[in-house]
Amino acid sequence: MTRLLILALLTAGPALAAEWPTKPGDVPLSPEELDALAGRTLTFFDDGQAKFSAGGAYSYTYASGDAAFGTYSIAEDGSVCIAYRNGFSRCDLYVRSGERLVLIDEKGDRYPVRPE
Repeated sequence: MTRLLILALLTAGPALAAEWPTKPGDVPLSPEELDALAGRTLTFFDDGQAKFSAGGAYSYTYASGDAAFGTYSIAEDGSVCIAYRNGFSRCDLYVRSGERLVLIDEKGDRYPVRPE
């Protein structure tokens, strides 16, 4: 039974990648671009900031100054998964849409990143 569950989870990976609600022209970040997130802070148009630290630490600072902390990892489908200290977790897909970097969440909502 356990082997079947593990096998099901292992084979589910590629199918999950196809489920991201991308639009025509969206290009998911390459493995090299995902690795280059370490050390970067991405600012969104609502003034929220996602900070990816070397070693996998992550923080999101809201415009109000409140912050949430956790760790991030890169999933096999190219999504960025965050495990917050409060037990909440999520995965997002970062894509290039034209000249813009966009975060797509699991619900399909799109959050463009401000240009640097």
